[in-house]
Formats: sequence, C-alpha cells, structure tokens
Amino acid sequence: MKYVYELPAEMMQETEKRGEVRRLDYDTNTYDGDAGRPLHKGAWVYLPHGYSAGQKYNVLYLLHGGGVNEDWWFKMFPDTVVMLDNMMERKICQPCIIAAPTYYRGDETDRDAEYVTEHFCYELRRDLIPAVESEFSTYTDGDVSEQNLIQTRRHRAFAGLSLGSMTTYRAALYNNFDLFSWYGPFSGCCGPNGNRDREVERIQKTLAEAESRGLALDYLFCCNGDKDVAYAEHWDIMERTVPVCPQLVPGKNYDFFTIPGGVHDMKAWQLHLYHALQIFFASDGQ
Repeated sequence: MKYVYELPAEMMQETEKRGEVRRLDYDTNTYDGDAGRPLHKGAWVYLPHGYSAGQKYNVLYLLHGGGVNEDWWFKMFPDTVVMLDNMMERKICQPCIIAAPTYYRGDETDRDAEYVTEHFCYELRRDLIPAVESEFSTYTDGDVSEQNLIQTRRHRAFAGLSLGSMTTYRAALYNNFDLFSWYGPFSGCCGPNGNRDREVERIQKTLAEAESRGLALDYLFCCNGDKDVAYAEHWDIMERTVPVCPQLVPGKNYDFFTIPGGVHDMKAWQLHLYHALQIFFASDGQ
C-alpha cells in the first residue's frame, strides 16, 4: 500500500451507498455499580452499505481520546462515516463493522487515565465484545463464548486515538491479545509521564508469550504526526522495541506511519484510520 499524507478529497464526498450508524446499548457487570446493579452503557456501531445478516463481517473496535465519549468518531465527526462509505463503495477496504464505545464509566476524569486505559480490558472482554458480536453478524456466528472469541480473533481489530491509543496497547494488546490480531494505536503509547522502559518490556513480553501459545500478530500499525505532542514517546518506544522483539517484522506485520507536520487532531486520525482499514483484515485467516 502506498501511503498518502492528505486524505483524498473524494473520500469526503457524499455517496448514495451509505452505511448505517446504530446505537447499541448494553449492560456491564464489570464494575461495582449502585447497589450491585449493572452499569448501562452504549456504543455507536457502523454497518456498511448492504449489511446483511446472512454475511459475516470483521469487526474493528475504535476508541476516542480523552475527555469525550462514544459520540466522537461518528456523531461529532460525521464525515468519518462519509469516508467509510466511500472506502467500502470503492473497495479500498473490506466491508466491516466498526464499533465505537467509550472507556469512561461516567465518573472518571483524565486524572484516572492510567487506570481507565488499563482496566477497560475487563469490560471489553466480558461485556462489549459479546454485546456487539451477538447483536450483529460476525465470524462468531452469535457464539460469544470465550473459546469462540479466541478462535475468531483474526476477524477482530482494535484502534484508538490519543488516550484511546494508550488503551489500544493496554486493554487490547497487553491484556486481550488472544481476542485481537490487528492493532492501530494512533498517537501515543504511555503518555508524557509514562515509563518508556516498561512499555518496551510489556510489548516484548506480550508478543513472546503469545507466540509460545501459538497466537500470531497479524499487524501492529502505529501512527503519529511528527509534530504531534505524543510523537516523541511513541516513536522512541517502538524504535527501541523492534530490535529486541523478533515477532515484529517491519513491512510484514509492523509499521510506524508518520505524517510530516501532522499534529494531534482529527485530520491526522482520520488519515490514520484510512490507512489502517487498508491493512486490517487483508488476510483474514480463511
């Protein structure tokens, strides 16, 4: 795939073949709710044009950044939906389902970033994935048992921007590698005050242990702009990781896409998503 540094203009032109964005409400028992009651949450789910219950779809779980919620990708920036419609109509990527949840539970602030990015892993595994993949037509065929979720991991990707990029590493890669094989961290790994040495060790350990279990990485597609506030730590961590991590093979299952002059904004993140969708599920294990 040839990278571009500006989103093609035609990607933002309305098309007649439009997908649908549906609200999915679900309960999570992962957290200690009021009087032991489950916490009610929601996500927005993009379904490609022509979505059919008789067809199986890969799923991308796509996260927002700090201080916002599940509305970010599709409601606050509806042109993301226009881009997706165009990509799928023009066969730039495979038709897929994209679920946009939130890691917040209604009471956190960004002061809780370390906790939120790590502990979203439980809701993701126990509540969100089963809710999405029992409601919509995916490769699980409605069987959302843990065993089947593991068996269908090559049909599942995770990506996120900024604090969602940190969550991509912590909740998906480190803690749920057996459920995902495609990853897209857009803008950051540990944050400005994080321990870079520890992140290198965690990536290395996660991939080595996964390999010993027969779990392969299909792709880790890191993205950032070289003027992004999260660039320095993200680039440094990955540059130090690749030489000590034989499971990462640049050009085969790993890349770090950099936008010259790119900053910490939606223009960059939509461009990252544009490229990621051309990589994810390119070889879906059939």
